[in-house]
Amino acid sequence: MTVCVQRVLSASVAVDGEVRASIDRGLLILLGVEQGDTEENAKFLARKCTGLRIFEDENGKMNRSLSEVGGKLLVVSNFTLCGDWAKGRRPSFTRAEAPERAKELCDVFVEACREEGFAVETGVFGADMKVSLVNDGPVTLLMDTNQL
Repeated sequence: MTVCVQRVLSASVAVDGEVRASIDRGLLILLGVEQGDTEENAKFLARKCTGLRIFEDENGKMNRSLSEVGGKLLVVSNFTLCGDWAKGRRPSFTRAEAPERAKELCDVFVEACREEGFAVETGVFGADMKVSLVNDGPVTLLMDTNQL
């Protein structure tokens, strides 16, 4: 499971020209589910993402968590995070989990974030989405359970 976590001042996701979800200050999380990922992976990454201390304190240091700044989450499924670009010029997505199982694990991730006490907005699984954001910093982290 791979996530791209971006600290944002605002973010939104639109489907067919209609904004389906939006947040102000918080985290935009792009979530890729790979074959072999588990519910434990999803819950672990949810706790890790929601606990990151990547918001600035009064001294300008990244020392505050999402809860300390009253931030929200926008979670968008993104199978292209599972792309293998090592050979050729067209990425392969054979590592991506089958859609049905990927959706289940995305739902587990979102629910785990909510259980941590956060307001969570989501994209529409499997849809062609247009994501807009104002990246704050920019602060962007790539996290992958395969690195554990």
